[in-house]
Amino acid sequence: MDDRRRSDDEQAARWSGASGNAWVDTQALLDDMLRPFEELLIEAMPAGRTGQVLDVGCGTGGTTVAVARRLGPAGRCVGLDISEPMITAARARAEREDTPVSFIRADAQEHAFEPATFDTVISRFGVMFFNDPVRAFANLRGAARDGAALRFIVWRGPAENPFMTTAERAAAPLLPNLPVRRPDEPGQFAFADADRVRRILTESGWSGIDIRPVDVPCTLPERELIRYFTRLGPVGRVLPEADEETRARVVETVRAAFDSFVQGTEVRFTSACWLVGARATSASSPSASPASS
Repeated sequence: MDDRRRSDDEQAARWSGASGNAWVDTQALLDDMLRPFEELLIEAMPAGRTGQVLDVGCGTGGTTVAVARRLGPAGRCVGLDISEPMITAARARAEREDTPVSFIRADAQEHAFEPATFDTVISRFGVMFFNDPVRAFANLRGAARDGAALRFIVWRGPAENPFMTTAERAAAPLLPNLPVRRPDEPGQFAFADADRVRRILTESGWSGIDIRPVDVPCTLPERELIRYFTRLGPVGRVLPEADEETRARVVETVRAAFDSFVQGTEVRFTSACWLVGARATSASSPSASPASS
């Protein structure tokens, strides 16, 4: 088995196991916390627009369902994710909310899409986990019609997102097996480098690339903070392996590290992200203006 296949399998196992289940269990919390990003994607979708939309890394389907409601009966929205529990939750959400969308459990790097199907491809934090991002975006380009729009949101670097690394920085002395983030590896900050993002999209056949910084205020209830950092992220991944005494020390230490973000009954922080846009233009089509970042 080559390294790429092994990495792909590890990602699938992770998101269909503990990480995927954690996202399902905290679905309502994450929906509320990430809603501002959902709105950034939806605002570019005219109500009643015709055509087909693909939501990549759709998770539990919040953005997919919201886009489908925005489009109305004239459009069709498809969500795709590698995680079995998250896709199951997404289907249940769509049925519960009586919204006509469809979901595919598959890896966007390999899935055999019907060629030239989608008019728009979107993602809310769902494209940073590809082991081979050029291959993934080339596959998505093949699924897009000429002239289709690509629009996604990814995180900028960890230095600009201190809230997102507070738990692991505080817990590191107590959890020696805590995963270490490495630049350009699949993960939350894999697309922090705007030049790398532009290069990936160019090499995979997209053009008219536009990369803009967005700083988005986010909140979550203070009462949910401990559940948030003990279920999600690097700390959430390894904490279940620790003994009871260590877990208690980690919770106490990490909770105190978040004090600067707590304001009354809310936790408030700013998310530093890139809003990325591109077009699926053919080789003979005129390109859009050069990207800026």
